[in-house]
Amino acid sequence: MTVSIIRFGGSNCDRDAERALEHLEIDAEIVWHEDGLPADTSGIVLPGGFSYGDYLRAGAMAARSPIMAEVREAAAEGTPVLGVCNGAQIGCESGLTEGAFTTNESARFQCEHVYLRVERDDTPWTAAYDEGDVIEIPIAHGEGRYEIDDDRLDELEVEDRILFRYCDENGETGPDVNPNGSKHNVAGVLGERETVAVLMPHPERATLPDVGPTDGQGILRGFELAETEA
Repeated sequence: MTVSIIRFGGSNCDRDAERALEHLEIDAEIVWHEDGLPADTSGIVLPGGFSYGDYLRAGAMAARSPIMAEVREAAAEGTPVLGVCNGAQIGCESGLTEGAFTTNESARFQCEHVYLRVERDDTPWTAAYDEGDVIEIPIAHGEGRYEIDDDRLDELEVEDRILFRYCDENGETGPDVNPNGSKHNVAGVLGERETVAVLMPHPERATLPDVGPTDGQGILRGFELAETEA
C-alpha cells in the first residue's frame, strides 16, 4: 500500500509521519495539497502542524482545500484516513468526523506525554491493543479541547465511536488527567466508518525506538489492517 501524507501550508509533522510509517515498512509519500491525491493512494494521513497559521480556526482553511473533497470521497469508499493533531482539527472541520477541537481549557500550549485508554479494540487503529489498555503518547497542541453538543456526544458514546480517552497510568479518567478540558476526556474519535479516525496525540512521535515510547506503532499499523479488510 501507499499512504499519502497531505502537506498543507504550515504542516510540520508530515516528515515525522513519513519516517514513522517507513520505520514500520509501510510505503508513504508526502503530497502537496494542490497536486491532488495520487492514483495509487491506499491510505491517507492528515498530519500535524499549524496549517495556514491556524487563522480563523485551527484546520478551518485547510479543510476547504480542494483535495479534501477527494479525501472525503476516498474515505467514503473505505480508504483508511488518520488525522493527527492539526490533522484531527482538519478532519472535524471537513466533516470526516463530528465535533470540533478548540482552545485548551488552560489557554496554554500543552506539550507533554500523556496516557490514553483504548476504548475499543475492534478497529484497525486499535486492533494491536486490548480494550482498556493504557498507552503513552505525546501531545503538542494549543487547541485540543474536544467540543460537541452534549446530546450528540451521548449518541457517539452509544454508537461506540470514542476511540481513546485521556487517563492516568492505571486507566482512570477525570479532570486532573485531562490535559486540555476535552468533554468526557475524549482524545480520539471515529468517523462514520471505522477506517476513519482523528486524534490529538501524536502516534508518529511514539514509534521510533531511539526517540522514546513506541506505543504509537499499533495505531499506525492500522493502515495495513484496514487495507487487508478492504
